[in-house]
Amino acid sequence: MASSRTLGTFRLPPLPTIREIIKLFRLQAVKQLSQNFLLDLRLTDKIIRKAGNLTNAYVYEVGPGPGGITRSILNAGVAELLVVEKDSRFIPGLQMLSDAAPGKLRIVHGDVLTFKIERAFPESLKRQWEDDPPNVHIIGNLPFSVSTPLIIKWLENVSQRNGPFTYGRTRMTLTFQKEVAERLTATTGSKQRSRLSIMAQYLCDVQHILTIPGQAFVPKPEVDSGVVHFTPLPQPRIEQPFKLVEKVVQNAFQFRRKYCHRGLGMLFPEAQRLESTGKLLESADVDPTLRPTQLTVSHFKSLCDVYRKMCDEDPHLFAYNFREELRQKSEKRG
Repeated sequence: MASSRTLGTFRLPPLPTIREIIKLFRLQAVKQLSQNFLLDLRLTDKIIRKAGNLTNAYVYEVGPGPGGITRSILNAGVAELLVVEKDSRFIPGLQMLSDAAPGKLRIVHGDVLTFKIERAFPESLKRQWEDDPPNVHIIGNLPFSVSTPLIIKWLENVSQRNGPFTYGRTRMTLTFQKEVAERLTATTGSKQRSRLSIMAQYLCDVQHILTIPGQAFVPKPEVDSGVVHFTPLPQPRIEQPFKLVEKVVQNAFQFRRKYCHRGLGMLFPEAQRLESTGKLLESADVDPTLRPTQLTVSHFKSLCDVYRKMCDEDPHLFAYNFREELRQKSEKRG
C-alpha cells in the first residue's frame, strides 16, 4: 500500500466543472426521482471536512449523480471510493473521474437499496463493535424520495450489525431534506420529535452538522437541506429487536397530539386494550398523559422491555395489527 503521505497528497487533475459535465452529457435532474445537484465544490468540500478525517479511508458514496461530492471525497486522500449509482446517465461523467484518479474510484451501476456493501471492502478493515469505528464511511446526497426508507434500512442494519456495519460502527454523513434532518436530531419535547428521532437516537449518536440553502442546488428545491452525521453507539439504548422497537415507537407516534396512551393502546386487541395499555404504562412507569413528543429514549426503553415480556406471555400479541382488526370489522358490517 502506498504511504499515507502519498495517499494524503493526492489531488485530482484539472477537470471540466460539474456545470460543464452536466452540459457535456446533457444531464437533467429528474423531478420524479427528486434529484438535485450540488455544483459548488467549496460546499461539497465543507461537507467532506465535516465527515471527519478521510485520509486512507474506504468510502461508500450513495447516489453520486454528476460527481460533485465524489470529487471532494477523492481530494480528501481516501484509499478507495466506491460509488453506487442507479441512473445510467451519470456513469460516463463518473468514468471520467475514475480515469483521472486511477485505482481510487470504483463505479457500480446499481441500486443502493439492494447493493451488498458487506462484500465490497477488504476483510482487514473489520473492527469489533466495541472498538473505535472502522476506517469505513458512508457519504451521500440522497434523493429525497429514498432518504427515509434508506436510513430506516441502515438503522436496522446497525441493530443487527450487518450490511455496512459488518465492518463495525461505520460512520455515515448524509444529506436530507431539512425537515427530516431536524426530525432525526430532535430532542425530547421539541415539535420535530418523531418516530425517526427515536429510531436513530437509540442506536446512534446523531448530529445535524450543516444546513445547505436550497439555492445551492440545481434545480433549486423548495426546501433547504440538512447534513446529518451518525456514529453507531457501542451499546444500543434499547436492547430489543429492531422490529419490536419500531412497532412500539410507530404506535406511540400515531396520534402525536394526543396523550401517549392513545397510540400505545393500538398495540393491543380492542377486547383487552384498556387493561393491557394500563398494565404496559404502569409496569414501564410512564405517565399516560405525556404526549408522544415528551417521551424520552429511556421511556421507550421501559415500554419496549415491558411490551417484550407481554409478547413472550402471549405469542399472538406481536403479530396483532389494529388496522387489520378494523378492516375485518368493516367487512363484517358490510
